Amino acid sequence: MNYIRNMARKFPAVPWMLSGTLYEVNVRQYTPEGSFKAFARHLPRLADMGVRILWFMPITPISVAGRKGTLGSYYACSDYRAINPEFGTLDDFRELVQQAHELGMKVIIDWVANHTGLDHVWTQTHPHFYKKNAAGEFYDTHGWDDVIDLNYYDQPMRQMMIEAMQFWIHNCDIDGFRCDMAHLVPRDFWQQARTALDPIKPLFWLGETEDLNYLDVFDSCYAWRWMHATEKYFRGESDLRSLVQLLGSYEKDFSNGTLPLFFTANHDENSWNGTEFEKYGNAAKLLAVFTFTWHGLPLIYSGQELPSHKRLKFFDKDLIEWTDPIGLHGFYQSLCRLHSTHPAIIAGARPQWLATDRNDAILAFSRSHQNQELIVILNCTSSPQSVHITSSQLTGSFTDVMTNNTLELYSSPFDLPPFGFVILSGSLGI
Repeated sequence: MNYIRNMARKFPAVPWMLSGTLYEVNVRQYTPEGSFKAFARHLPRLADMGVRILWFMPITPISVAGRKGTLGSYYACSDYRAINPEFGTLDDFRELVQQAHELGMKVIIDWVANHTGLDHVWTQTHPHFYKKNAAGEFYDTHGWDDVIDLNYYDQPMRQMMIEAMQFWIHNCDIDGFRCDMAHLVPRDFWQQARTALDPIKPLFWLGETEDLNYLDVFDSCYAWRWMHATEKYFRGESDLRSLVQLLGSYEKDFSNGTLPLFFTANHDENSWNGTEFEKYGNAAKLLAVFTFTWHGLPLIYSGQELPSHKRLKFFDKDLIEWTDPIGLHGFYQSLCRLHSTHPAIIAGARPQWLATDRNDAILAFSRSHQNQELIVILNCTSSPQSVHITSSQLTGSFTDVMTNNTLELYSSPFDLPPFGFVILSGSLGI
């Protein structure tokens, strides 16, 4: 692949990014009402769990023409400056953002810049904004039959797109954008957009891409390769060495300050490829631990804290089946708290591998900042393991993050159950 290696970041990242946990909100499926006001009742719970960045799937109205299912795809927008009436009003969303801010959370919205729905207002007011085939018809390059592609050679269209993004900053005080299929949009547009929008307020930009040419534009980009590689590993089709090599490439490719976004589920994966339990089985929690402790940003999808074993329909109402209590609330709360407070994570310290006597079964790494150590040991097998750390003498007093028990380490072995893990925080002894 031809890309610009180690490119300098032109756009500074917001300081709250490093310690933030993202939570993807599927408004339609979150409550029986499927509204902003109904979702707002969950804000205190999510704040208590430690969520710091709420990512809302597209909140704009959905095209009627070409609509799939009964409600259509969030990603087939009919007006960039309006609210999906299913969810409520602009005032409802503005109030929701304010409530989130009062609880210490940031809000970003999904922005679909590559295409619109078939009956977007621009098809009538500005038809020249779109790509057209030889017959003069709107079309989509990728065969998605409910959307049509915009033409980024058209400079007035770019300006109106940026003005539409400004609308949400000025009117709702949002804190950033998750940019859908970002690599399908010319890189220089995202540069143009950031140049225009960042002076309004510091914004967080998440790109749905792993194209390395875009790393200088976005603060975080998807770790798709990791998701696919771990699926392959837990199907027994590769070994841990391949995962270690991939993580090494991330550390090299993302060396300019852009962070990979790690996840075990999101809206696409859940609906089309299966829940994290379908893909990873009993290793799902183990991978969640990795997601929160490696160098990057963690993502939780709506309902993962239940845990949810349900694939949600994409084009129809399909309610998340909430229970009381929320089974993994405490699990994610511990991980979110660690991610938002540990000095090594806040400082962006790079992970260092710890050699073990079971490198074929165990991933072990540490992150350190000013003698504050984070040690993570993961049993990536379905068998119990007793493991010694052989690369260094681990001595000192540590706290088990998940149990709050204090451990005195003197190079003792770790006994881990199948897909078990240990997360330790403390200071190394001298």
